[in-house]
Amino acid sequence: MDRDTILQLLRNYRDGSVSEDDILKRIITLPYEDIGYASIDHHRTIRWGFPEVIFCQGKTPEQVAGIAGKIIGTNSNLLATRADPNVYDAVSRVFPDAKYNEPGRTISLTIKEITPVPGYVPVITAGTADLPVAQEALETGKMLGITMELISDIGVAGIHRLLDKRALLERASVVIVAAGMEGALPSVIGGLVQAPVIAVPTSVGYGTSLNGFTPLLAMLNSCVPGIAVMNVDNGFGASFLAFRILRLSGGYRDNE
Repeated sequence: MDRDTILQLLRNYRDGSVSEDDILKRIITLPYEDIGYASIDHHRTIRWGFPEVIFCQGKTPEQVAGIAGKIIGTNSNLLATRADPNVYDAVSRVFPDAKYNEPGRTISLTIKEITPVPGYVPVITAGTADLPVAQEALETGKMLGITMELISDIGVAGIHRLLDKRALLERASVVIVAAGMEGALPSVIGGLVQAPVIAVPTSVGYGTSLNGFTPLLAMLNSCVPGIAVMNVDNGFGASFLAFRILRLSGGYRDNE
C-alpha cells in the first residue's frame, strides 16, 4: 500500500463509495501481515517507495509463491531475487505473466505503472563473467523506475575500452560498477567521474580472489573518496542505493 492508494481510499470514504468495513479490510495488514513462515512488510512502499522484495535463497518455491501472492494482492509490483528455475515455476503457475531473468536470477511482475525517477545510471562490468551481477542490478533498476544502460567488459586489463565510454560516464547521475579479480575498476572510474560510484565486488577470479573477498577489500580500501561498496555479488543492493540517492536528489518524498 502506497501514499496514493491511501489517499484514494480516504477520498472514496469521504464521498461514500466505500464503507468503514472496506477501509478496515484494506488497511488491517498495516504495517505487516503475519502468514506464519513470513511477516510481510506492506508498509515498506510508504517508507522506501517500493514494496518488499523477496529474497528467495533459503525459501521453498511454495513459500516464495505464497509471499508473492500476498504482495501482488495489495496491488503492488513484484520483485524477487536469487530465484532458481524451480522457484520461478512455482510463481509462474500462479502468476503466468511473471518474468524470469535467468542470468540475474530475478522474478518480476508489473501490476501498476512504475514511476520514473530522475537521472541516468550506467551499470558497468569489468568482464563478461560479471554480467549475472549486472543483470540483477538492471532488473532491480527497471522495477524501481531507473533509466539504466549496461556497459560490459571494460576492465582495467584494457583501459582504452573504458576511456572510449568517457562521454557516457560524464552524463551519469550514479555509476554502478561490478568487478571481480582484484576489483580495481571502481577506483579508476571513481577518479574520472563526478557522480557517486557504487562498487559491487563479484565472486569472479582465481584462487586468491577468495570468492569475492579480495575485490571487496580492495574496494573498501580505495583511495578515491566517497565510493559506496556493496556486499559480494549484491547487484540488487547497488540499484536500490542508486534509487534512494536519485529519489532524494530529485526532491521526491512520498510523505509530502
